[in-house]
Amino acid sequence: MRALPGLLAARAPTPRLLLLLQCLLATARPSSADGSALEHSSMPVEKNITLERPSNVNLTCQFTTSGDLNAVNVTWKKDSEQLENNYLVSATGSTLYTQYRFTIINSKQMGSYSCFFREEKEQRGTFNFKVPELHGKNKPLISYVGDSTVLTCKCQNCFPLNWTWYSTNGSIKVPVGVQMNKYVINGTYANETKLKITQLLEEDGGSYWCHALFQLGESEEHIELVVLSYLVPLKPFLAIVAEVVLLVATILLCEKYTQKKKKHSDEGKEFEQIEQLKSDDSNGIENNVPRHRKNESLGQ
Repeated sequence: MRALPGLLAARAPTPRLLLLLQCLLATARPSSADGSALEHSSMPVEKNITLERPSNVNLTCQFTTSGDLNAVNVTWKKDSEQLENNYLVSATGSTLYTQYRFTIINSKQMGSYSCFFREEKEQRGTFNFKVPELHGKNKPLISYVGDSTVLTCKCQNCFPLNWTWYSTNGSIKVPVGVQMNKYVINGTYANETKLKITQLLEEDGGSYWCHALFQLGESEEHIELVVLSYLVPLKPFLAIVAEVVLLVATILLCEKYTQKKKKHSDEGKEFEQIEQLKSDDSNGIENNVPRHRKNESLGQ
């Protein structure tokens, strides 16, 4: 923990705070060569820095306050480990400057470097060093059985030392081997890789990972492949057809049942009418017999 001695200033009851982060890189790609971030609140300030090769790094934090600079303690940390006596602290007016210089030559030196200014409250600025990110397809790639597909990974403005493809078998990543007439790995440019899969089967679906190796670390990206059978798009259509057939069959059965019931009803009515006619005829005959007998007796 380091304070700046010999600096006196009037302490205001409510100091105005300003934290500035700046990182200068040598032998790094131009897009990461310079940058700064400003923050006017008590929230931590963070800056992400991308590196793919060894670089000389100059980190600078600037802290402005209307309080007493002599009461401000300055420290640096690498992740959670405190850095001792290898950084500089200076002041100009009401502004404190702290600078940390070092060289990143391997992956162990990557991570987060933070400067801390401790007054009444602690102000923190953090530089996050990481290797370049890879970019694939965000949405699942959909293909069909028997077709071919191409999975693509890119690294913008960077050039990995090596590319590797993996497929996921459960929770285990299995390297994709170049098999005859199945997998083809190539890339038109050094910052991209392509995996071509031919004669797709349903079991070829799943998660695929492209992996890039840099001098300062590794990076990977995930691509999801979905392999469908040609029957899958027809399933909604077949379901609709089945519903229509079922509906038509139900209607026909209802009509047939209605017609059959009507036929039985008509036959019943016809039978009743015949019985009624027979009954009427029988009654008529019985009524005529006595009359004939009466006429015969009168004649005698």
